[in-house]
Amino acid sequence: MTHSNLQLFPEIEPYHTGFLKVSDLHTIFYEEVGNPKGKPIVFLHGGPGGGINAKYRRFFDPKFYRVILFDQRGCGKSTPRNELRENTTWDLVEDMEKLRRNCGVERWVVFGGSWGSTLALAYAISHPERTLGMILRGIFLCRRSEIDWFYQEGASQIYPDAWDKYLQPIPEGERGNLVEAYFRRLTGTNLQEQIKAAKAWSIWEASTSRLIPDADAIARFENPDEAITFASIECHYFIHNSFFETDSFLLEKADEISHIPCRIVQGRYDVVCPARSAWDLAKAMPNADLRIVADAGHSPFEPGNARELLIATEDFKNLY
Repeated sequence: MTHSNLQLFPEIEPYHTGFLKVSDLHTIFYEEVGNPKGKPIVFLHGGPGGGINAKYRRFFDPKFYRVILFDQRGCGKSTPRNELRENTTWDLVEDMEKLRRNCGVERWVVFGGSWGSTLALAYAISHPERTLGMILRGIFLCRRSEIDWFYQEGASQIYPDAWDKYLQPIPEGERGNLVEAYFRRLTGTNLQEQIKAAKAWSIWEASTSRLIPDADAIARFENPDEAITFASIECHYFIHNSFFETDSFLLEKADEISHIPCRIVQGRYDVVCPARSAWDLAKAMPNADLRIVADAGHSPFEPGNARELLIATEDFKNLY
């Protein structure tokens, strides 16, 4: 396959699925697709709380790669669902290590977008010796400025119509800190209020994730269970600064992993995770290869983003 005719690989089913108990409380679901004797690459989904789906398998050459995908704590098929206890960035990092050992992998390429890029960086900082390379998309460094841009003031200027719907569950007197106001409702005991808040939070994100809004992505969060899981886990992480010691933790540690091959794919018009973060990360990791896609937003499935991610998985074959 040449770069001139790259497209998502055909649909594929896992050759193995399983559940891995990672703590007394949590069990994670994982699947493996592609070549059982292929080169290992691990896929990290977004959110946090987004879960995996079948389309994610299609970024990887199934003849070359052994692709390992998993649902992070509390979401997808992992159990218990929507559990916020023992659910931190560092728990997820160690889950990755347990999964790596369970699958008999020495080193792997780490592939993640949005929150998945956050977790990929945290993992590489903790386990650089296990990280062969990183393919990152839609960089999210979890800085307060990034949270405020999307959930308080900023993206609201670009999507005022969708923003009005996001504001609806929150009374005017509580709108000074919308993340806190949402967290109270998402973790409260009033189920109707919880569902209303979860739908509004999740649909706001789905409405802004593509240059051209995707009705199917928005409709997914009309399902209360999907919306509650996604919104409550995201809000739990964001209210706790994603469990990082400092606001710029990932940038401060970036020099420690700057030797690891890294491809960054960033949509120019990504409203969810603006290009500033990708630019800042690339400056902190001067060996990283930053590809800004001129005609894309946040979703990995927008044509320009998908093409660059496929180019990356093809190029990274040379690392093994």
